[in-house]
Amino acid sequence: MAKVTKKTLNCRGKLVDLSTTTVMGILNITPDSFYSGSRVGAEQVVEMAERMLAEGATFLDVGGYSTRPGAAELSADEEADRVLPVIEAILANFPEALISVDTYRASVAQQAVTAGACLVNDVSGGRLDPAMFQTVADLGVPYVLMHMRGTPQTMAQLTQYQDVVTDVIDELQTPLAALRGLGLKDIILDPGFGFAKTPAQNFQLLNQLDAFQVFDEPLLVGLSRKSTIWRTLSITPEEALNGTTVLNTVALLKGAAILRVHDVKEAVEAVQLMAHVQALDKR
Repeated sequence: MAKVTKKTLNCRGKLVDLSTTTVMGILNITPDSFYSGSRVGAEQVVEMAERMLAEGATFLDVGGYSTRPGAAELSADEEADRVLPVIEAILANFPEALISVDTYRASVAQQAVTAGACLVNDVSGGRLDPAMFQTVADLGVPYVLMHMRGTPQTMAQLTQYQDVVTDVIDELQTPLAALRGLGLKDIILDPGFGFAKTPAQNFQLLNQLDAFQVFDEPLLVGLSRKSTIWRTLSITPEEALNGTTVLNTVALLKGAAILRVHDVKEAVEAVQLMAHVQALDKR
């Protein structure tokens, strides 16, 4: 089993150890997320957050802007209006919850952290808002640097790579250096499964995921119910839980530090079982 990079994240003063893989539960406050089971309104979010925390989620990832291919545009004000009340509601009920805000906008990130979020998950890797890197550096919060090309509206046309693993690693180097240059301590890398990648490229990325350990930063893997699974198996996103668990298990073997998922219980069970397998290597 690949070694997970040992890293501690400082989340609102709480140190989170990523030497054991953690799970991030997805809370989409959107009407058009690709998976219907992840679409929650403000009135449902506290109940879903409670269940995810009880099932073992370390982080809750709150997003108000759908980033599925071809997703509709949404203003920054509309996005903030969706996510801020949800963050406040979760923390009012679960003050110790560690909330990630899924946004590529610096203004939304700033407001979300002020409201209590402790981590910024940026699908654009800082490309869609030039103020994002300085904002997260000033805030001093952990930041997920994801690889993507284009925008959610254009990324499906930007899948030309000489070698997807080498190219993604190359394209992450410059933004990673910029963040380190700004003094940001806690950076998490995400290869961006499904973002400007074909299913074949996603499988290649997963197969060679351990190549990203060259950065010595923890890896977040988000494969949950994505089209790479359900298109390959000729099923629907609603039927893609088993496929998600299979690919998450591969990600665990390859060194994933965080699994971002719709289904927390199943991901936590995969982590627990793989820990027993890994323990045999230490005897």
